[in-house]
Amino acid sequence: MAGFSLVEALVSVALMSLIVAALSAVTGQWLPNWNRSFVRVQRMESVDVGLQRLISDLEAAEFVTPNVASKTAIFVGDTKSVILVRVANAPGAASHLEFVRLAETVDERGFALVRSHAPFKPLDPNLPFDAQLYFADPVVLVRAPYRVSFAFAGADRIWRDSWRNEILLPSATRIQVRNAATDKVLAVSTAALLHADLPAECVTKHSSQECIDGMRAQLDRQGQPAGKPP
Repeated sequence: MAGFSLVEALVSVALMSLIVAALSAVTGQWLPNWNRSFVRVQRMESVDVGLQRLISDLEAAEFVTPNVASKTAIFVGDTKSVILVRVANAPGAASHLEFVRLAETVDERGFALVRSHAPFKPLDPNLPFDAQLYFADPVVLVRAPYRVSFAFAGADRIWRDSWRNEILLPSATRIQVRNAATDKVLAVSTAALLHADLPAECVTKHSSQECIDGMRAQLDRQGQPAGKPP
């Protein structure tokens, strides 16, 4: 009766062992690289989602003053944070204004850009700005090893590291994303163009510059800081 001899069986087992060992060696070299690539893809997808939310907030910034006496818009920005006013976009919520803060914080996992919000209310000019706002519902948009920094430009298209006490909102906000380990600027860095940068009453003026000049003159008469012209 036909069959395998003991020698043939031993040779087959030896060949199979060599094949399994070779596959194990190849897999051991390939799998860590695959895992690292998969983690990088997941991180970049998370960064992309966070940036889309960030851009949505910046582009929706409204020209809203802190109280009836003020002519400067609520938009406070520096390299690591932005506070603005926008129409709330929560699902099922009635349309209303809210403060939004986008700020870098540090937790047990490192740096994180966090979005939080607070209901809109007129602000007392005699009290510090931050002392009147209580932000809630923090959501992480971008987390380490990536860090986000901001810059702002007006009609002159010159980027500035801060924007506060200005008559107008910035025309654009630059969003730079860096790898904290290498300080390299990533290709996902972008800019958000604000939909509104003038108050509603400027619509009735002959030109936007006429409206701006009138607002600046009124601020000078009231002794309020008007900021640098954009």
